[in-house]
Amino acid sequence: MTGNRQTSWAFADAYVAEDETLRWARDRARDAGLRSVSPGTGAALRLLAASVDAKAVAEIGTGTGVSGIHLLHGMRPDGVLTTVDPEPEHQQFARQAFRACGFASNRARFIPGRALDVLPRLADAGYDLVFCDGDRQEVMDYLAESLRLLRPGGLVVFEGVFANGRTMDSGPQPTEVLRLRELLRAVRESQDLMPSLLPVGDGLLCAVKR
Repeated sequence: MTGNRQTSWAFADAYVAEDETLRWARDRARDAGLRSVSPGTGAALRLLAASVDAKAVAEIGTGTGVSGIHLLHGMRPDGVLTTVDPEPEHQQFARQAFRACGFASNRARFIPGRALDVLPRLADAGYDLVFCDGDRQEVMDYLAESLRLLRPGGLVVFEGVFANGRTMDSGPQPTEVLRLRELLRAVRESQDLMPSLLPVGDGLLCAVKR
């Protein structure tokens, strides 16, 4: 990659400024050893949520609330974010961050637990957008659940599909990278999805359910 392209990507990723609350949530994530979505990825999530006029969004991987803040900003004022995470203490940080942003408590539904235990309990075709930022070993299962959860015209979004460049590396890779490659192929070849791969952050795979 040329230096000019790297500079352009870095500029694009930092184009939309983040406020103090988002920086606070990022600091809490860093303290907990968690990876947050990049500012550019967050801006894309806002845009995607707004583009489908999202009223109901499901999020796999609450973290400390960075991605959730961006999603809530893009959603309708009466929209509800359902966010799932196996670590309740991380969700407490997200609650604080959402409250500091001025979001009413009924704008977010926090469900602690493993995503593949929780998602089957959510309503068929009840969501406008599903954002997946959980266990990379489970991405194919997330895809199957997302197709069930989404209404026609809804969006499924996967974060981190570049895996710091390992997804494109021809050398031997761990299972989680092989799962990401399988996901990329499945989304591209699916007759039920219209995909796009956005080079923001660590790679954002998006697809509209036909």
